[in-house]
Amino acid sequence: MSQAAQQAPVRARIHPGGTGVIELTRPAALNALDLAMVRLMTDALTRWRDDPAVRSVLVVSASPRAFCAGGDIVAVRAAGTAGDDAAVRTYFTAEYGLDALIARYPKPYTALIDGFAMGGGLGISVHGSARVVTERAVLAMPETAIGFFPDIGASHFLPRLPGGYGWYLGLTGARTAGADAVACGLATHHLPSADLPALRDALTAQGGEPDAVLRRFARPVPARPAHAAAVERCFTPGEPGAGADPVRDVAAVRARLAAESGEPRWAEETLALLDAASPASLVATAALLRAGADAALEECLARELELACRTARTADFHEGVRAALVDKDRRPVWSTPAESVLSNM
Repeated sequence: MSQAAQQAPVRARIHPGGTGVIELTRPAALNALDLAMVRLMTDALTRWRDDPAVRSVLVVSASPRAFCAGGDIVAVRAAGTAGDDAAVRTYFTAEYGLDALIARYPKPYTALIDGFAMGGGLGISVHGSARVVTERAVLAMPETAIGFFPDIGASHFLPRLPGGYGWYLGLTGARTAGADAVACGLATHHLPSADLPALRDALTAQGGEPDAVLRRFARPVPARPAHAAAVERCFTPGEPGAGADPVRDVAAVRARLAAESGEPRWAEETLALLDAASPASLVATAALLRAGADAALEECLARELELACRTARTADFHEGVRAALVDKDRRPVWSTPAESVLSNM
């Protein structure tokens, strides 16, 4: 193998049984998706889509800590602060195009999630036919904490989660672990991390339809995720209609959390997550979740693309990424008025 191949952030190969395996190999960055990775994945999936030698696809990580910690948001911030709108649009167009390709893929697409899967990491897993998680898996859409919004098609899949759970995850950025990810609908199968090597071997040996293999390895999960009743009380949105207002949606969630008596400690911690988020991002998220509840995935991705390109120029996004990922002081100072985002949606 050449040095260039060894250093590739994505390795794609076809196993003899007919499984196309995509391995993410950028562990130092927790497999954060840069443009090169997005293009390599897109190229492999496009080649395999009509290749009869490939009967199914398996996506795995070479990192012991993460499946994929998200998009390469630091690079997006750098382009945004430099005013390079073309680079921003190129990145998000490629990333969302990959998500759409996965969602419409005609062959079984299975992601093995052991460790972090956040933001863009959910884009390359949730849209597939099977998402396997372990007790070490941590899934989240943490974008409101960096002045952004849940993208990669999240405005399509989050409002479809039961009991207001998608609104909870999207607004707060709360992390969901292994079995709870299956219980709330983000993942499809749960098993111990110690069983992953055997599962991977069985899936590659099977080559074709993975359902029987996944059922054999999967362990039972609770019927509902943690805090499900409280989440439903506090985050279930009001009825849609002409009077729906994302500013009022966010205010209503806060009011219900403040009045929550069933799980007061959880409510207090959840309010703290909202307090730490960009107010403009919360309003944008509520608006997107409202709009996406009855929209097709492609419509959601198109809406997210335009908002992402505008958001990459904003002070809140630059400040949020600085505080979380550049200086890492975790002390963002938000300056974008919450209502201002509505005029751009």
